[in-house]
Amino acid sequence: MLRRSFLASSAASLAYDISAQSFDVQKIRRVGLIGSGWYGKSDILRLVQVAPIDIVSLCDVDSVMLEKAADLIASRQASHKRPRLFTDYRKMLAEGDLDLVEIATPDHWHALPMIEAARAGCDMYVQKPIGVDVIEGEAMLAAARKYNRVVQIGTQRRSTPHLIEAKQRYLDTGALGQIGLVEIYCYYHMRAKENPPDTTPPSNLDYQMWTGPAPLRPYNPLVHPRRWRAFEEYGNGIMGDMCVHMLDMVRWMMDLGWPTRISSSGGILIDKASKANIPDTQEASFDFPNVKVVWTHRSWGAPPDPKYPWGATFYGDKATLKASVMSYDFLPLAKGAEAVHKDVTYEFDQFPEDRTEQDLERHVAPAIRGHMRDLLAAIDRRSQPVADIEQGHISTTACILANLSLKLGRTLSYDPVRRIIPNDPQATRLLRRPYRAPWVHPDPSNV
Repeated sequence: MLRRSFLASSAASLAYDISAQSFDVQKIRRVGLIGSGWYGKSDILRLVQVAPIDIVSLCDVDSVMLEKAADLIASRQASHKRPRLFTDYRKMLAEGDLDLVEIATPDHWHALPMIEAARAGCDMYVQKPIGVDVIEGEAMLAAARKYNRVVQIGTQRRSTPHLIEAKQRYLDTGALGQIGLVEIYCYYHMRAKENPPDTTPPSNLDYQMWTGPAPLRPYNPLVHPRRWRAFEEYGNGIMGDMCVHMLDMVRWMMDLGWPTRISSSGGILIDKASKANIPDTQEASFDFPNVKVVWTHRSWGAPPDPKYPWGATFYGDKATLKASVMSYDFLPLAKGAEAVHKDVTYEFDQFPEDRTEQDLERHVAPAIRGHMRDLLAAIDRRSQPVADIEQGHISTTACILANLSLKLGRTLSYDPVRRIIPNDPQATRLLRRPYRAPWVHPDPSNV
């Protein structure tokens, strides 16, 4: 059944390169999950669907969430075994028996577990963005390379079937012509609007450990679960959540490296009553050689195109391409040329559990499966996956720099070789956030 599912899902879209995603479908890999919340479960259950893995360990600082995840995973994996439970990732990794680890914690808890897992000899799937500051990302990349670990970042637009098709049909062939501008955007009303009072953490949550290296705020019910992105102490807001996906997609589709200059403006312009301290309105400009990529988010008002509330628009001199998680539209400029529309690919026939799984983003499930297959193939080849940690680091850093540009009120350029912002010591100091004791910020030169 596993082999049939693997072949069927690989053949679901001609955009997939089956040979590139070939992996040993008989090999049972021992897997651990750090962060058993919403997307941690969504990701690892897609892995269960495509490979004969054994999820042996779960780690979380919320005891209720941990128990529920263990029950769900036991019901879904082939062995029906209940994973071992841990509240400290260091103890989980110290067991020394894991082949693959997924890290799906809040952003401020990505770097330290990732580096420790690399030292423990584990390959990894790490949720995006890779961290909360630039030097974290440099240290994570250094650890992956030093310990020869395969690390896939959860920027799964690179594995989304209809987006792979759009890339191959319209960008790789030059059908858009010369592209001078790409607009990327998010108009979801996703920023927390409430202002609940601070309170005592629930008994099932180890709030000190949850906070870890981040600043210790008074506990607020907005923080856990899922809405911690409302606070800049734990992530980089909508920029670090949604822009990183679309910017990474554009970089992949157009084969772009580091942006040369980044600028940003915006702030909390409308919703000043919320407890959230991240911008509700922000624009950012990412300058690459020969193309400008411009981001906009508003967590209020209406989107310019209701069919594309989160996506990218590529403007070429021959055609325009609109692309999102739900669809793409190819709009040629030539008179009489035919426009093309394609909707997201679902795989309910092969994976009927997608229909009923609680909280699953059903339109994203095929992309996650593709991302997992690509990771496993890269592990077997000992090669870089499609969303290698270096690519995740570039996209994450660009978004972090956009937030720093907004904060400082000036354009920034990052030198990844010297790990500085040239001629700007103030901005360079902000590349590394202070860590709360006793946690120690990772150093790229000593991982």
